[in-house]
Amino acid sequence: MAADRWGERVSLPLGLAGCSACLAAAAFAPSYGALVAYLALAGAAGASVNSASGRAVVHWFPQDERGLALGIRHTAIPIGGLVAAVALPALAAAGGSRYAFVFLATLCAGGALTGALVLRGRDTGDGIELESVTRTLRDRRLWRLSLGSGVYLYAQVAIIGFGVLLLHDEHDFSDRSAGLVIAAALVLAGVLRIGIGHWSDVVRSRVLPLRIAGIAISVSVAVTAVLADGPVLLLVPALAVAGGLSMAWNGVALAAAAELARTGRSGASIGFQQSALASISVVAPVVFATTVSSSTWSAALAVAAVVPLFGWLALGELRDY
Repeated sequence: MAADRWGERVSLPLGLAGCSACLAAAAFAPSYGALVAYLALAGAAGASVNSASGRAVVHWFPQDERGLALGIRHTAIPIGGLVAAVALPALAAAGGSRYAFVFLATLCAGGALTGALVLRGRDTGDGIELESVTRTLRDRRLWRLSLGSGVYLYAQVAIIGFGVLLLHDEHDFSDRSAGLVIAAALVLAGVLRIGIGHWSDVVRSRVLPLRIAGIAISVSVAVTAVLADGPVLLLVPALAVAGGLSMAWNGVALAAAAELARTGRSGASIGFQQSALASISVVAPVVFATTVSSSTWSAALAVAAVVPLFGWLALGELRDY
């Protein structure tokens, strides 16, 4: 709503600057409670970048170029993950979590400064009325899109969030070696996000690529489940491919959410879609970790392979979009 009302040139720098300040404070937190509070505030402030940057791209590019543009924009996530996978273990080993938090705070400050300098200011329209926002957020198509594509996140959490633990605990990988496997998955994810975004422009559909991505994710995670206890020469590439595919869909889903909104309300629509993903990301790691601890890695990954099929089914009613 802030991006719609005041523009992304205001909301993005302010949000990232707040995130940077909270991360810096977390580096020197005097207690565990203070650490948790600072990290929660950092997450809340940093969330501004999702709606603001997505809204900026939506308004910069016509519809037939938007999928590619948002796919490129969404490479920021795997690039950030790649930087974290490579840099944070070394920083933590050298100076503990304090070094890591200061590093992240510096990156966020750089993002805030860049946003303030390079984002183009523009007319934000006629302001934002609560009624029009609530009408956007009551759109059943937006709910179906957000929840249908959002369940893909379960597989993403399983592979990207727990892949290092699988390699470390079950196959005796070092933290660094396991992190490099996830880094490879993130590089692939960046390429796939651009590719699927361009594909959605070519076929003039956001939902068709989303649904096919769901099938691809399901198959790749199922292969990983079969190989979870198998030879690492097969497991490592399977894990990297599954990780890349599990992250390939995000840009297209964001484009679809923005295009469902009426003119001038894309920020609120993107924010809703991102909030749905955030809600699922709270539940997914708890459920997956519980499944692993109560069964096996193979069984837990097999469940993760089935979950995207529910998203595929849910998105079926939007197949004409």
